[in-house]
Amino acid sequence: MTRIRAAVLGSPIEHSLSPVLHRAAYRELGLDDWSYDRFEIDEAALPGFVAGLGPEWAGLSLTMPLKRAIIPLLDGVSDTAASVEAVNTVVLTQDGRRLGDNTDIPGIVAALHERGVEKVPSAAILGAGATASSALAALSRICTGEVTAYVRSSARADEMRQWGERLGVPVRTADWSGAAAALEAPLVIATTPAGATDELAAAVPAAPGTLFDVLYDPWPTALAAAWSQRGGNLLGGLDLLVHQAVLQVEQMTGRSPAPLEVMRRAGLAALSGAH
Repeated sequence: MTRIRAAVLGSPIEHSLSPVLHRAAYRELGLDDWSYDRFEIDEAALPGFVAGLGPEWAGLSLTMPLKRAIIPLLDGVSDTAASVEAVNTVVLTQDGRRLGDNTDIPGIVAALHERGVEKVPSAAILGAGATASSALAALSRICTGEVTAYVRSSARADEMRQWGERLGVPVRTADWSGAAAALEAPLVIATTPAGATDELAAAVPAAPGTLFDVLYDPWPTALAAAWSQRGGNLLGGLDLLVHQAVLQVEQMTGRSPAPLEVMRRAGLAALSGAH
C-alpha cells in the first residue's frame, strides 16, 4: 500500500500539536494510508527539503520561521495568504504544483463565530508580530470600526498601520505602557509571547468582553485565568490551532467536513498529558 504523506515544518518544531490533530482526523476519516510527521527545518534547509518531495506528498503545514520563506518556492498563493505575505498551508497537487494558503485567518474567524462573536464595533490587538497581521486580517472580516494595536516600538507601530492600510482596516496604535486600556474593548486578541501579558491580569474589567489569547502552552495564561474568573468570553490557542487544522485537513485530503470535535479532543488530551 502506497502511503500518502503530509507533515509540519518549522524550527523549533518539537512542541507542535499538528501531528496529534492531523493523525486524529485521518483515523476518524478512515485514511489508513495517510501519515503526518514533523520535521525540524529552518529557512536555509527549506528549499532543499521542498525540492526533494516526491509524488507521495499531499501537503505541508508551515510554522515559524517558514511562513514567508516558503512563498518563493510555490507555484501559486491564495489571496488570503498574499494579503499578509504568510503561508501556513501548502497543498501538493497530483500534477506537481505547490499551492500556498493561510488557514490561520479563517481559523480565527471560525473560532470566534463558534463562540458567538460574529461582528464587533471595535477591537484591540496586543502585540505586533507575525500573528498580529493575521489577527488584523481576520478582524477585517468581523470588525466594523477601529482596531487599536498596543506595541512596544515605533517601528512596530508603523508596521501595524501599514498592515491596516493594506487590509482596509482603520488601525490606531498605542504604546504598550497603556495596554491595560485594551481590556475594555469588546474583543481583545493577544498575540504576544508567554509571560508578556501577565502584568495585565490585575486590570481585567468587572464585565469583560471576549479575549482570544493565541497561546496554548502555558495555558491558561495569567490574563486568560483572570478573564475567565470575571466571566468573560475566552478563547485560547487550541481554538485557533484546531480550526486552522480543520481547514488544512480538508484542503490536503479533499475530504469535508474534517472532524472538528475529534481533533479538539485529541489536542486537549495531548495538552493535559504534557503537564
